[in-house]
Amino acid sequence: MSLGIAMCGIVASLVTGRLYAHDFWIEPTNFRPAVGDEIGLVLRVGQDLSGDRLPYINDWFSDYRIVAPDGARPVTGLMGDDPAGHFEALEPGVHVIGYRSTRDFVEMKPEKFRSYLRDEGLDSVIALRAARGDSERPAREYYSRCAKSLVDAGGKRQPGAWNAELGYTLELIPEANPYGLVPGDALPLRLSYLGEPIGGILVQAFVADAAEKKIAMRTDDEGRVTLRPDRPGLWLIKAVHIIETPDDVRGADWESYWASLTFRLPASAP
Repeated sequence: MSLGIAMCGIVASLVTGRLYAHDFWIEPTNFRPAVGDEIGLVLRVGQDLSGDRLPYINDWFSDYRIVAPDGARPVTGLMGDDPAGHFEALEPGVHVIGYRSTRDFVEMKPEKFRSYLRDEGLDSVIALRAARGDSERPAREYYSRCAKSLVDAGGKRQPGAWNAELGYTLELIPEANPYGLVPGDALPLRLSYLGEPIGGILVQAFVADAAEKKIAMRTDDEGRVTLRPDRPGLWLIKAVHIIETPDDVRGADWESYWASLTFRLPASAP
């Protein structure tokens, strides 16, 4: 067996085993580069902005791209690269990195499934399983990730792609440029599912050095929330939507979609 194949098998096992840690996010090596700088793209899975790095594996994503002020281009890399890709910030302004994973599967013990549902505000599924007498049955689930990150090249409030919509199944779309804000300012966001606003979904936000102090709010009927990030630093905003699988989908009872958005909030306006 080749070293590359062995490595892929080890990392694949790691990813499946870390589902209970929930979060997947993009963490660029520099959120505020100068124009012309090269930025590494670190993919992470874990919890509370602490977790393992994932390499560039073609089969793990269905879309991986940079949306720059001057247009979009794919993120390319070699199998096993870590960081999982690089790009050059060739234009001033906000660049969006998007990563949509392929579908994966996990089977969870009842207590693990309940714990994750509670953490992500999916109490209706707990109630539904209880009503059906399924609370103590293992849960079989398909899941996929829809991650975005914002990088501000040049740092002078240049026009950018900060509100680009990538067409992901579940997608967080900022309605103000986070790099034009300071701590305490309002950050309105919209959550879409299959291209349409979705209400009643819990959106959570936290900063790396105070992950225990989460800001949480449910989307309104137009899919909107307004958060107020209260300190500078690396922020992760996330949301999860789960559905029952249709009768013609075999192998799992549920399918979940996980959206995330990262950026580094400046301490003061540029």
